[in-house]
Amino acid sequence: MQHFKFRGISSFTLHILAMTLMLCDHLWATLFPAQEWLTCIGRMAFPIFAFMIAEGYSHTSNVRNYIFRLFAFAIISEVPFNLIYGSSVIFPFHQNVLWTFLIALLSINLIEKTKTAKKRWLTCLVVIATVLADFLLGTIAMVDYFGAGVLTVLVFYFFRERKWWCFVGQLICLAIINLNILGGYYYSISIAGYEFSVVQQGFALLALIPIWLYSGHQGYHSKPFKYFCYAFYPLHLLIIFLIWQCVS
Repeated sequence: MQHFKFRGISSFTLHILAMTLMLCDHLWATLFPAQEWLTCIGRMAFPIFAFMIAEGYSHTSNVRNYIFRLFAFAIISEVPFNLIYGSSVIFPFHQNVLWTFLIALLSINLIEKTKTAKKRWLTCLVVIATVLADFLLGTIAMVDYFGAGVLTVLVFYFFRERKWWCFVGQLICLAIINLNILGGYYYSISIAGYEFSVVQQGFALLALIPIWLYSGHQGYHSKPFKYFCYAFYPLHLLIIFLIWQCVS
């Protein structure tokens, strides 16, 4: 009798999970606003995507192409995103999440380039300046999740090793980002006569479970699937918007 041995979660599985959770969150924001559970589980999507952006940088064979793909799909996604969030083709007050990831990816690339100079003081200076600039740029540009979203990707870049102290660093940083910076909406829960407040954005911390179970293996991969993952974002937004308009 063969015994089942869990080998962890592949990159393919993380992609499918993140896209499903993102779909749930966007369905709540449009078609099913009364189903709060959809947005609660949907909170986990962004940290998983942020992790995969940082992970993708370390595995890509061509950083320029990686940056270009993000830039191209950020432009493509802008109109569907604007239709969902602003009911208009042009909506300058909130930008789609791929711009968030693009800023983070450019920052990671900048930090990595300073490492080649082998001057630790320069790398530290660039890291500090980049973190501050990213938070300001993400907030001023009003990208999705604002500056905190850009920092989420950097957290997974700085704590990318699979060591206990990196897991602790991820947990602490994500708790600060999601509970303090992004936190705002609370649920009141009564247990045994005691009232507790649960931050809705705090559900994002549950994303660390599949992230920590990541095996480091790619799993199923093909060029069509890679581009499907990119295209899923604007396509599902556009489809949801069209259905939303039909039923409203």
